[in-house]
Amino acid sequence: MKPAKKTKPAPAAGLRAVILAGGKGVRLHPFTVNFPKPLVPLGDKPVLEVLMERLLAFGINDVTLTLGHLAELLKAYFHHRQEFRSRFKLRYVEEDEPTGTAGSLAHVRGLDRTFLVMNGDLLTDLDFGALVNFHRQQKAMLTIATHMRSVKVDLGVLDFDKEYRITAYREKPEHHYHVSMGVYVYEPAVLRHIPKGKYLDFPDLVLKLVANGDRVCAYPAKCQWLDIGRPDDYARAQAIFAEKRSASERV
Repeated sequence: MKPAKKTKPAPAAGLRAVILAGGKGVRLHPFTVNFPKPLVPLGDKPVLEVLMERLLAFGINDVTLTLGHLAELLKAYFHHRQEFRSRFKLRYVEEDEPTGTAGSLAHVRGLDRTFLVMNGDLLTDLDFGALVNFHRQQKAMLTIATHMRSVKVDLGVLDFDKEYRITAYREKPEHHYHVSMGVYVYEPAVLRHIPKGKYLDFPDLVLKLVANGDRVCAYPAKCQWLDIGRPDDYARAQAIFAEKRSASERV
């Protein structure tokens, strides 16, 4: 009898995830003035819960939420979602003053091995296992999941020379960029570059690491991704969930 084949553990299973949930959601004002952005609804669930369910599907149940704006409302929501909360090792880190999208990590204890960080207001079907596997293969200090986005200039764009003669005319040009999805894989060594108590945004951290010669990689992901903090993306996300509900009702 042949011995049973050993199954390899899923690449992301057991990792800690830090979800940045302290933003004020300025782009969704006035809706988010008295309502935390990560709790904006998608169908009958807040976007944060949808994201956490996605993590759970990859074996990630150790989640820390960094909180700031309307922190008590977020904590109260999960207090009343006991069945959902019981599936996670859920921890909170509260900031009295904002320290930025990277600075808040200095307050999270126990990040002593590879960990995930992500914004709490995104909708994605990203393969977290593939992302972590890529990060390890690249031996990266930090990996940024990226998505291709098109930006259309809804005007005629003119080029002209020093004598004001037109040299080119492009009607409603479209540009394509690899943009950050707000999902990252960190090695603990990155934390050395994040001083506690000082404000540090993620782009500044990336530039600091690059200047230091550390390996920072991009992971081009072919997946669904919407930034719920943007009104257009939020409207699209609501439409997606409405279509899913309609499809399930027809079955």
